[in-house]
Amino acid sequence: MGSLDEGHLCVEIENGMKLDVSEKEPETIAIEDAVKVLLQGLGEDVNRDGLKKTPLRVAKALREGTRGYKQKVKDIVQGALFPEVGLHDGVGHAGGVGGLVIVRDLDLFSYCESCLLPFQLKCHVGYVPSGQRVVGLSKLSRVADVFAKRLQAPQRLADEICSALHHGIKPAGVAVILECLHIHFPNVESVFLDSKHQGWVKVLVSSCSGVFGNENADAWSDFLGLLKFRGVTVDRTLTRDSVNQSWCPSNSSSMAKISSELVAANPEMVAAVASILRSLGEDPLRKELVETPSHFVRWLINFENTKLEMKLNGFACGISDLLKPNGEISSRNNEQMHSELNLSFWSQCEHHLLPFYGVVHIGYFCPKGINHLGKSLLQSIVHFYGFKLQVQERLTRQIAETVSSILGGDVMVVVEANHTCMISRGIEKFGSNTATIAVLGRFSTDPAARAMFLRSIPDDTTSRIL
Repeated sequence: MGSLDEGHLCVEIENGMKLDVSEKEPETIAIEDAVKVLLQGLGEDVNRDGLKKTPLRVAKALREGTRGYKQKVKDIVQGALFPEVGLHDGVGHAGGVGGLVIVRDLDLFSYCESCLLPFQLKCHVGYVPSGQRVVGLSKLSRVADVFAKRLQAPQRLADEICSALHHGIKPAGVAVILECLHIHFPNVESVFLDSKHQGWVKVLVSSCSGVFGNENADAWSDFLGLLKFRGVTVDRTLTRDSVNQSWCPSNSSSMAKISSELVAANPEMVAAVASILRSLGEDPLRKELVETPSHFVRWLINFENTKLEMKLNGFACGISDLLKPNGEISSRNNEQMHSELNLSFWSQCEHHLLPFYGVVHIGYFCPKGINHLGKSLLQSIVHFYGFKLQVQERLTRQIAETVSSILGGDVMVVVEANHTCMISRGIEKFGSNTATIAVLGRFSTDPAARAMFLRSIPDDTTSRIL
């Protein structure tokens, strides 16, 4: 799915031209119906602006992200094997045309089979040619993408890529290393208690065949040596069992007991996720997928709209006590700028039901003699608006308006975020980052004040998001 195609589709809908339902595949319609059930389970109106097209967007994103089920490695590799003089039936000569071939830093994404959230991976593939033939380099990436575009776990993904290349090009050996990054989304209850929440789970897995079968082989030394040029250091002692146990945060005991009662109270939502799995060509009864519907619903319930609104109303009570004067209030000319930077947030894109996350920077003017707002209070405001179906522009505005209502104006908010929908759909823009700004009061009319606040934001903010 390209952005042009989606834009054309949106124009058709917005101009009142209805899509012919017969043009949609039954699987797409089934996913749309399931997404409507999920939205209704969150207390949302599926007909409100912002959500009307969400079921179709989610269906298209999921089918695009799992297109690998319909692709065959043989069709990719068969026409891309080229004869090369100097290659023997056995291992090629190191340093010559028959030496190690490695393609590094392939940015891919896949969907976690345990929770249905996308995860990022950087893939490094190497092989030693044999049989007087080499494979087109782009095919290594395409084969890896075939298996990434399925519901996956890191170790199985590495094994499937390795096995497919070994049987497809018949080399002397294949080595695959994956650096995988899974978002660790906190739940709405615990995020206020854990200020040091780690937002990511990182694992590194490998798979090998042929001459790479011995981890002390020269081929491995060459492969790992070339990876070090990219700053990749591999701990080959990591076991498969340890990866399986520590990979997906939804499998942790702490997550298992959170919101379990709410999941049990929403069987329709669980059944809807199982329907999505079937529509993608998977078996919901496969042992790795049995708990997936419950895991996904447990995560999604974090964004239940009515629940969060009630908490926000309770939070607002008594807030004026925090702003009592601690001395004589100065004139406006003696106001001081205060700022809180790098307040973390996690949210859910209402257009694609995919997470986005990042940091919030808040600046405000406060007269001398008035207690400035504490970091914990501002962080609570950020979390209250983050844990719901959102768009970044609205999130930025809501935070600014709430802080302004407490202080009486003069507020500037900058939100920097990474959007999962930018990598797990057709556009696949890895490393992209979105910034939004909201200004109220003095900041809206004073360029010098805005510039002063922007200068206070540290240059390494982007690295803090990851």
